[in-house]
Amino acid sequence: MGLSFVKQHGLGNDFVVFDARRQPIPLSAEAVRAVTDRRTGVGCDQLMIIGPPSGSGADVTLRIFNADGGEVAACGNGTRCVAGLLLDETDAETVRIATAAGDLTCRRAAGGAVTVDMGPAASDWRDIPLAEAVDTLALPITEGVLDTPTAVAIGNPHAAFFVEHAEAVPLERLGPVVEHHPLFPERTNVEAVSVVGKDRLRMRVWERGVGITRACGTGACAALVAAARRGLTGRRGEVVLDGGTLAIEWRGDGHVEMTGPVATSFTGVLDDGLLGRLDPTVRAA
Repeated sequence: MGLSFVKQHGLGNDFVVFDARRQPIPLSAEAVRAVTDRRTGVGCDQLMIIGPPSGSGADVTLRIFNADGGEVAACGNGTRCVAGLLLDETDAETVRIATAAGDLTCRRAAGGAVTVDMGPAASDWRDIPLAEAVDTLALPITEGVLDTPTAVAIGNPHAAFFVEHAEAVPLERLGPVVEHHPLFPERTNVEAVSVVGKDRLRMRVWERGVGITRACGTGACAALVAAARRGLTGRRGEVVLDGGTLAIEWRGDGHVEMTGPVATSFTGVLDDGLLGRLDPTVRAA
């Protein structure tokens, strides 16, 4: 007996995926932390649970947990990877996934990639959300070399700072400070973004509840939207992350589409020793 899982990654942003379509998998925050631990668990940035349809018209539901055990509404790379699994399972061309950020339509793209319609980008301060009414194009935040970010919500909050050299930003030190800035009541993801050209950005990311990751799909979407809002790029371009490149388009209807590769690293079954730390009702083969 044990709990089966799939280990996936999108450009190095990695996930443990459980399938709860046939039997519920109730995981506490402690259990999530146990599974995501890179020394004593499987190890990943986020944990995903695929569930049965909820009646919204979507094919499945998807719950998303950060490595700190907190549940979040959106994860672009994780949604793309799960969509890849489901598309291969059914040989369909599209799949609709219900998340806390809304129903997301995913489709096959060239070269084995997957495109996800991440829904509309939000820029109103109440939708980020922020603690008070301020101009989201240039927030009054300065932390070291990071200054006046643009706030965008892509299912979760982002603060995109435009810098000369993204690689030179001490994100491991400044990221957690900005994440917990009082202007963000739900904390925020933090992006250091350099403009390489009118259709190309270089981005590094600090993800709330996780830390520095090699890629962040919603962060890449937020960076392109922020750059376009500032007139630094057009509405379509490539975002180069530590783990690789995503293609992003901010459509005329406000929706943001993200296209990138998906990969399965391995499958496995959680050992009973680790399962002992989970909810005792969790005993799915």
